[in-house]
Amino acid sequence: MTILVLGATGKTGRRVVPRLRERGADVRAASRSGETRFDWTDRSSWADAVRGAEAVYLIAPEDPAPIEPFVSQAVAAGVRRFVTLSGRATEKWAGRFGAGMAEAERVVQASGAGWTILRSNNFDQNFDEDLWREPLLAGRLALPAGDLREPFVDVEDLAEVAATVLTSTGHDGRIYDLSGPESITFADAVETIAKVSGRPMEYVAVTPAAYRDELLAAGWPEEAVHELNALFEIMREGHVTMPTDDIERLLGRPATSFASYAERVWAG
Repeated sequence: MTILVLGATGKTGRRVVPRLRERGADVRAASRSGETRFDWTDRSSWADAVRGAEAVYLIAPEDPAPIEPFVSQAVAAGVRRFVTLSGRATEKWAGRFGAGMAEAERVVQASGAGWTILRSNNFDQNFDEDLWREPLLAGRLALPAGDLREPFVDVEDLAEVAATVLTSTGHDGRIYDLSGPESITFADAVETIAKVSGRPMEYVAVTPAAYRDELLAAGWPEEAVHELNALFEIMREGHVTMPTDDIERLLGRPATSFASYAERVWAG
């Protein structure tokens, strides 16, 4: 079976690709700069990506507009399964945040093909690969998160789940909520990283308005700032606070703890 992995050079895709290949799958790794060129904004790149593929690991673009035409083209080309990455509690944040993810859920469920949706909490790797890395290294992570708790999930676990679902049966029509094994505060997370890394770091709770001002002053575009504040608003409402056991049920082992992630990534 040929499996098309979109976003193959991204945070999840670059971890899904080798796991699929370890399982003997024929993988087509697609991205704007990957083995197979794929660009959501260039429809001429779609045909080669989907040709001969039977399953797709779908990472939605922020712009929802191209999702439905792409899925329709993929199904017409012979794709029979979609495994789509999304966020937990879609029904609570649709319309406020993540328009692309919400649209991807809707479209694959209406596509006539088999589908599985992986709804994830915030990634552990946001602390070392993404938007929170530079503030942490500078010693101060300021967020409008107060003392809310989040069961951060290790992307390595998510990638293993995606590879498992893509290469086994019994997952069609299923929605899996993927989280870490415990809910911790951002202060707990920063303290853990500071201890294992030996770096001075602090978490500072700020208001949404102050967060907006800091991001704008740092050069973030207004739209991105709005999306981030909307994300934290959803988190403060408590919709994604409770851990789930879907990773343990799917992989036959507990989800990776935040402390284990920190030791693996930040120690030394």
